[in-house]
Amino acid sequence: MSSGVFSWWCLLCAIGALNVIAWSFARTALRRNQAVMSSEAYGACQQQLILSAVYVFGCAFRSVLPVFDIPRLCLFDVWLSSAFVGRTVATAAELAFVAQWALLLRQTAHATGSPLIDRVSRVILPLIVIAEVFSWYSVLTTSNLGHVIEESLWGLSALLAVVAMAASHSRCPGHWRPALLTGVIAGLPYAAYMFCVDVPMYWARWAADEAGGRVYLTLTQGMQDAFERRVVAHDWSAWQSEVVWMSLYFSVAVWISISLVHATRGLSRAVGTVASAGRREDWKNGSRSGASL
Repeated sequence: MSSGVFSWWCLLCAIGALNVIAWSFARTALRRNQAVMSSEAYGACQQQLILSAVYVFGCAFRSVLPVFDIPRLCLFDVWLSSAFVGRTVATAAELAFVAQWALLLRQTAHATGSPLIDRVSRVILPLIVIAEVFSWYSVLTTSNLGHVIEESLWGLSALLAVVAMAASHSRCPGHWRPALLTGVIAGLPYAAYMFCVDVPMYWARWAADEAGGRVYLTLTQGMQDAFERRVVAHDWSAWQSEVVWMSLYFSVAVWISISLVHATRGLSRAVGTVASAGRREDWKNGSRSGASL
C-alpha cells in the first residue's frame, strides 16, 4: 500500500472510531436528560439516536473497508469489501440519515405551524428512496448515468430542505432560530457541491464511457459481479478521485447526523417552552374572563 493511501485509510479509521465515541456521548447525554424530558420528546430523541446509530456505524464500516463501486476497487480482498456489501450498508445508512432530517423537519413544522416544512418533511425520504434505486442501477450495470440522477435527487432534497427552513425562519421560536439558520448554512454548500461538482463528475464519467463504447452489465450479471469481483488497489492514483468526497462523507456528514440528536432535544425544549407559555397565557385570559364575570 502506498504511503498516501495508507495515511488516508488510517485517517478514515480514526475518524470512524471518534464518530462512534461521539455517538456514545450523545446516547449518554440523552439518558442523563430523560428525567426532565416529556415522554414524547424523549421518544423523538430516541428515534433520532437509533437512526443516527445506523448511519454512524454504517459509515465506520465503510471507513475501514472503503470501496470504489463501479470499478470494484477495494483495499482488502475479503468478501465484506465487495461492492454489493458496501452498497447494502450505504443504502441502509443513507436512508436512516434522510429519515433523521425528515423527522426533524416534521418536528420543526409542528413548532412553527409551517405547511411548507411539513410537505418537505414528507417528500424528501421518498426522493432518496428513488435516488437509492438509481444508485443500485449504476453499481450493478456499471453505468454512471444512474449516479447522475441519484446525486441530482440528493441535491434537490437538500435545496427543498434549505428553502423550507429559510422560509420558516421568522415563524420559529427565537431560541431555535440559530439552529435553523445553521441548517440553512450547512445545506447550501452541500447542494452547491452536488450540482457543481458531483453531478458533473458522474456525467463526465458516463460521457467518457459512452464515447469509448463501454458495454454495460445486465442487472443479473451485475449482481454476481458486484458480489464476487474485487480489484485490490493500493496506488494513490486509483483512489485520488474518491478521497475528497469519502473523507467529507465519513466525517462532516456523520457529525451532522449526531448533531441532529442534540438538535431534536433542543427543539423539544423549545416546543415545550412555547407550549408552556401558551398555557400560561390561556390561564391568564381565563382568569381575566372569570374576574369580569
